[in-house]
Amino acid sequence: MKPGLSRTVAILTAILAGALLPQAHAAAWLVRWLVMGMLFVVFLQTRLSRESLHRSHAWLLAANFVIGAAAWGAGWLIGGRDVALAAFFCGITPTATAAPVITSFLGGRVSYVVAAFMLSNLIIAALLPVMLPFVLGHPTPDAFGQIARSVGGLVFAPLLLAWLLRTLHPEAALWPKRLGNLTFAAWVTAIFLITANASEFLRHQSGLPRTIILEVALVSLAVCVVSFTVGRLIGGREFPAEASQSLGQKNTTFTIYLAMTYANPLVALGPTFYVLWHNLWNSWQLRRHQHPTPR
Repeated sequence: MKPGLSRTVAILTAILAGALLPQAHAAAWLVRWLVMGMLFVVFLQTRLSRESLHRSHAWLLAANFVIGAAAWGAGWLIGGRDVALAAFFCGITPTATAAPVITSFLGGRVSYVVAAFMLSNLIIAALLPVMLPFVLGHPTPDAFGQIARSVGGLVFAPLLLAWLLRTLHPEAALWPKRLGNLTFAAWVTAIFLITANASEFLRHQSGLPRTIILEVALVSLAVCVVSFTVGRLIGGREFPAEASQSLGQKNTTFTIYLAMTYANPLVALGPTFYVLWHNLWNSWQLRRHQHPTPR
């Protein structure tokens, strides 16, 4: 089985298992540590150099924020607060840890996507404590401090630990190559627990209209299409695939955790559905790259 297809099958299996085993929601507290572990492994091998930066990175960052804000507004018009938050968490999500890997499979320039990953994850993590209280509806100093501590621990603690370990033991930068399968297993486990948590929540919401789940699924699909398309436009002729991947393939476990922590599992379904959409797209891209259509 091809790498892209096998990984999509694994993710679909995790989503299905989580839906059928809501009892696993009791272990949802592990999601935070799984996310931190995945970020730590990625930061071990990630270094931001001046040569890898391009002016289009600034446009990608701006697009990330604009898409998040526009998705939030569109979600309000479509289905109200929960749909708006689900759309926001889809749109604001930074570049995925796996984006450089998929780019390498597609024959793109990995250094460009690595720079996009570092910039988007660090800058968005730094600004989310300012944004989240407003989109959640309670812009108070207490909310800012709580979110800042949570996001700071989630992203900057693994970053500092990885930097310290790489400084003291340079060979640690080679560990991620040997831990690729373990990192993916952690990601699939997180998706399973997130889906189980959402399944448990929905089972106790008998009065919740089923149409809202469809609205969340469709709005996440729309954000996915817009993100990949806008990224390709920003990349232009020089970095079309790289910029598209940087903006479209998102670090959803990061914002799923935030949605579960500060909203509810229904909102977390937005970026959870996004996992499905962007992996289906990646599977199709990998298949097309391996079996190009004759011109």
